[in-house]
Amino acid sequence: MRIVVGADHGGFHLKQDLVKWLKEEGHIVEDIGAHEYDQYDDYPDFAIKAANKIKDGSVNRGIVICGSGVGASIASNKIKGIRASVCHDSYSASQGVEHDDMNVLCIGARVIGYELARLVVESFLNSSYSGGERHQRRLDKLIDLES
Repeated sequence: MRIVVGADHGGFHLKQDLVKWLKEEGHIVEDIGAHEYDQYDDYPDFAIKAANKIKDGSVNRGIVICGSGVGASIASNKIKGIRASVCHDSYSASQGVEHDDMNVLCIGARVIGYELARLVVESFLNSSYSGGERHQRRLDKLIDLES
């Protein structure tokens, strides 16, 4: 799968570890930064850059990491066509994709550690949108809100 991964200073170290693991798993990973630790960088810069990669079709899914995951989620959802959520458990990560067609996973590096983050990412990447009637009906309502 083609994945974009970005993080501010709060998620910098976790991003480094996840990018390495994702590549080892055979994914094509576009690391949009931060590429060095900078305590003054801002999560919206990375979230918007990742969201735009999904919007333009150059990647399939995105992962954005900040301290809590909340800011990354808020920023990502400002871009039309992006459905981002904070997930710190594997159930939410898979159901977010299966029921809501979530395309950006947001993680708080100050909330969960590497091992749990890896399980959450696996659930996110191994899930597919169900396309079920009730799920599509709800997704259509969300898409209408963007118009």
